[in-house]
Amino acid sequence: MELLEETAGEILSGADPWPELEASGLALAGVPEEAGGSGGTLADAAAVLRAAGYHAAAVPLAETLVAGRLLAGAGLPVPHGALTALSGEVEAVEDREGWTLTGTFRRVPWARSARCLVVLGAGLVATADPARARITAGANVAGEPRDEVVLSGVRAPAAAPSPAGAADLRRLGALARAVQLTGAMRRALDLTVRYAGEREQFGRPIGRFQAVQQMLAELAGEATVADVAVRAAVRAPDDPVAVAAAKANASRAAGTVAAIAHQVHGALGVTEEHPLRQVTLRLWSWRDEYGNEAAWADDLGAAITAAPDPWALITGA
Repeated sequence: MELLEETAGEILSGADPWPELEASGLALAGVPEEAGGSGGTLADAAAVLRAAGYHAAAVPLAETLVAGRLLAGAGLPVPHGALTALSGEVEAVEDREGWTLTGTFRRVPWARSARCLVVLGAGLVATADPARARITAGANVAGEPRDEVVLSGVRAPAAAPSPAGAADLRRLGALARAVQLTGAMRRALDLTVRYAGEREQFGRPIGRFQAVQQMLAELAGEATVADVAVRAAVRAPDDPVAVAAAKANASRAAGTVAAIAHQVHGALGVTEEHPLRQVTLRLWSWRDEYGNEAAWADDLGAAITAAPDPWALITGA
């Protein structure tokens, strides 16, 4: 695992990491080899995603991993190249030549950059060629593509009955975003601690002032608690309670971490060239994607109230 994390960090710290991610097989880490992936566990995929979050890498890594797992789960081969998954109301019509797909999907991550669209709906998982879709460019706060995709009778090169539905895509996407958030929070912590040790005020580093030390301790605590919850969910990805707790914790902590990091950095942290800006823009964007902390807290509340033994559910006993 240590070698994997080191390799992923080295690749993702580069200016254009995607070609090397594909060449090394890390773009499909955790996707079964028999489906065309690189094999390994979900923990391996999480290590790569965490590194992507840490380096604020502008690559469709989470999207490719999620889409690849959906295809593999339906017994379909996973194509090479960037992938993205979309779900919603899909009209799927079968004829002698296969399936055609019709539907409109909003805020699809990296649709314009994908080599293949993975469409989930109508009890199917199917692939579609982005070149045959109408794609309108959009973006999140961090400038990452979040596009509108319109399919109008687009032929699906591959399709199969899917054991997964929209809820599964939301759960997998939320877990992937939660992992990325923990990586970005760790980078925000590292940048802030370093800056507090270098920036001097009244003849000494600001990190020696008690008020700043308290802020750094709070930042570190938020990042650590979120990381613990997310790692637990990676070990139980099919447990909706574990994933809900992970995304709720990570999304909530993201706001606090970003606020403290910018408070310590002052105006420097919002400048175009400063790495903190790239990290916190993603914290603010990713915390809302696939459900923000309020949405997942609602899910947690519903699960707890519906449980025959709420205390056992909360404690895992």
